[in-house]
Amino acid sequence: MSTTLKTAALVGIVAAAVSASGVQAMDQEKCYGVSLAGENDCAAGPGTTCAGTSNVDYQGNAWTLVDAGTCAEIDLPDGRMGMTAAALKDKGFEGIKRDLPEGLAEDVQAKYYDPSMMSDS
Repeated sequence: MSTTLKTAALVGIVAAAVSASGVQAMDQEKCYGVSLAGENDCAAGPGTTCAGTSNVDYQGNAWTLVDAGTCAEIDLPDGRMGMTAAALKDKGFEGIKRDLPEGLAEDVQAKYYDPSMMSDS
């Protein structure tokens, strides 16, 4: 049996096993402003270097992967809300302007969405 045929057979067996077990991967999306300090996923904004480096709870420029469609439903204290990367990008922003590390330059903060701009409309 050729290597190609063996590989195809193995892929088919694995696919059948996964489908038979009902295992499905959930789509995920970046959700900004929901991470606890030190629990963000990689590539957060200024003031962080990678995963686990956010230093403020619910830091507006730090993100965590969540199941698609759940970001805005995450229960956060004091009326805070998370926002998806896609929603921020649609508005032209890179993060949420709240709970940011001290010392961020004004030009950096200008790239963040101000939650007081949120409306029910």
